[in-house]
Amino acid sequence: MEQPVVQELTGGRLHFQHGPIDVVLKGWGTERAVAAAYAAASERFHGVLGELVGELSELRKPMDQGPNVTGPIARRMVAACQPFADVFVTPMAAVAGAVADELLATMLSAAPLAKAFVNDGGDIALHLSAGETIGIGVAADFSRGVVPALNGNVTLRSEDRIGGIATSGRHGRSFSLGLADSVTILVSSSFNKPGTRAKPSS
Repeated sequence: MEQPVVQELTGGRLHFQHGPIDVVLKGWGTERAVAAAYAAASERFHGVLGELVGELSELRKPMDQGPNVTGPIARRMVAACQPFADVFVTPMAAVAGAVADELLATMLSAAPLAKAFVNDGGDIALHLSAGETIGIGVAADFSRGVVPALNGNVTLRSEDRIGGIATSGRHGRSFSLGLADSVTILVSSSFNKPGTRAKPSS
């Protein structure tokens, strides 16, 4: 198996890539705290793909067949899909968000950060301490090529209690039947807790 790639990007961001997993993350805080968070996330990322591949046969099972998994990311995936077990869905539907959640949790366990995000292909785990804000770009126009044009942006505040953002559409990896160019969902902070169902924000 190829080795994970970890590289620095402009603006104090990190880029992680391993097989199909492609993550961009950033943390804000003291220099020491950010360095500790980045080191912890990098170390955790090195085991993510192998961990998921090891449970792939279970993760590809429909939820109504009761996938039996043990790893923390796999458990996040199953927990996220459990409320929808009455329709055909496998835990793989939640893989990107679960990886983002796991890496964000790792960063926050390593150091106190004022704010942070982990973006795994449009599924974003988000942390905002009291009084913090963050701007999120919304992109859906792919008419200019591979990189979509920015269609707008939204500013999120800590009091909005947004912990997860997911975007999909007819140009993304998700199967959307071509019904929308792009749809973005914001969910409460409970999205980051294994075993809880994501609740749409008001």
